[in-house]
Formats: sequence, structure tokens, C-alpha cells
Amino acid sequence: MAMGAADIVPGVSGGTMALISGIYEEFVNSLKSISSAPKILFDSGIAAAWRHINGSFLLVLALGIGTSLVSLVQFIKYALSEHPILLWSFFFGLILSSTYFVAKGVRTWSASKVITLILGAIGIFYLTSISPAEGNDAPWFIFLSGSLAICAMILPGISGAFILVLLGKYAYVIQALSEINTKVIAFFGAGCIAGLLAFSHLLSYLLKRYHDLTIALLTGFMIGSLNKIWPWKNVLEWGVDRHGEKVAALEDNVLPTHYEGDPMIIGALCLAFLGFSLIFIFEGMAKKKKHVS
Repeated sequence: MAMGAADIVPGVSGGTMALISGIYEEFVNSLKSISSAPKILFDSGIAAAWRHINGSFLLVLALGIGTSLVSLVQFIKYALSEHPILLWSFFFGLILSSTYFVAKGVRTWSASKVITLILGAIGIFYLTSISPAEGNDAPWFIFLSGSLAICAMILPGISGAFILVLLGKYAYVIQALSEINTKVIAFFGAGCIAGLLAFSHLLSYLLKRYHDLTIALLTGFMIGSLNKIWPWKNVLEWGVDRHGEKVAALEDNVLPTHYEGDPMIIGALCLAFLGFSLIFIFEGMAKKKKHVS
């Protein structure tokens, strides 16, 4: 459910939530195994194919993500519209503290891994500074948007929702989800499935062959994404969405004292601290459970 909620917010990645919760590598390897499942299904039957793809794990995960996408989309839309500073502050604290625990996944640090981390951070920082494009509503473009967004959704630090913003399809897809527009959801979902199956193979290969370098890169992605998640922003350039409504096209980060409007500093700091603390609480609970086991 945390992955689904994160994927709704432009700037927060479901992959980050998977890394935080310690299921990332199992998630990627399970996705990778789906492509070879038909052969096993044909040769050995349903039960063997289900075990091969780690079916119970993927089913529960998919149900949690789907539940969030359906049940939380209205709340996230409301929070982004009415209380963006509070929402961004919570996620900022959450991701800031989680980078520490993700970085601990690197077994041995070296100069090459530090450089990889820095390059990853710079790359995502640049990506999150790009102005959104104007998308179109053709089925092929919806399919392409789904393929690209799902790749970002499973990468920590790169938000699938933000990729949709860059493609000019975020509001369109969110509207389709809230209205249960089956045609748009079908094309978008098909694109997601295609992108997921293809990209999971690459990620699984990198995690197996270049584990530490890959984790260092993913940590850099998370650090770079903090640029997008910073709560206080001033709009530099305005655009118009498909409904003719005025939307921010380009923003820059400012200190709370320079924010044009009610900074809500106390509430924002409290939520940032809550998000920051949650990771340490969950990590402590996980260690305790592991020790008991």
C-alpha cells in the first residue's frame, strides 16, 4: 500500500518504498521470473509456475498497490491541491532518512561507488528540474507513458508519477483512475506490464552482477530526488493543462521564509520529523523481529 500511495505522488517512487521495507531485490527478481513462467506452466503445471514467480508475494503486493491506487487517489489529489507543503514535508523526511539505510546495503564502499552515487544524484537532480512537456491522448502515447512510468516506479528516486508529469499525462491518468475510464486504464496498464517485464530483467542482472554499484546508484537517485520533494517552492513558469487550468510548469526551491504564502513551518517540520523517524522505527522493529526469529 505504501508503494501504491508513493506512486501517486509526483516525486516519490514506489521503488523507494520497496527499498525502505527491505523487499526490493525480491520484488525485482520476482518480476523478472514472470517472463519464463509460461514454459514452466506448460512443462510442470500451475503450482510449479506459481512458485517460480513467487506468486503469493506478488499477489499480495499487487493487491496492496491496487488498494492504494483506488482508495487513496482522492486523498492524495486533495493533499497535493490543498496542503502540498505538509505532504511534501512528510515524504522529504521519509526519503531523507531512508537514504542512510539504503546506503548501508553497499557492502564495501570505494571511490568508484562514491562516484556512481554522485553521478546518480546529479542525474536525477537534473531530471527533476526539467519543464513538463505537452502530451497527447492517443492510445499509443498512453501505452508509451505507462511503459516509461512503470520503469521509473520500480527505480528508487525516480517517480513514475513525475515521469507522467514530464510527459504531460499525470492529470490525465489520475482523472482516468478516479473516473474508472476503462479504455485509458487498459492502454496504460498494458504499457506498464510491457515496461515492467522488460526492465525487471535489466535490474535483476545489475543487482546480481554489480550489487554494490547498483545500490550506490539507487542511493544517489534517492538523494537527487530530494530536489523535487523539497516542500517550499516558487513558480518560475506557468503552463496550462488539458482542461485549460493554470499549472506550475517550472519551479525552484526556496527557504520557508522566502515562500510566497503561509509557510506552515511548525506543521511541516513536525511531519518531516515524523517521516524521518518512521524509517528508524521500522528498522528497529525489523531488527527486533529478526533477532527473535
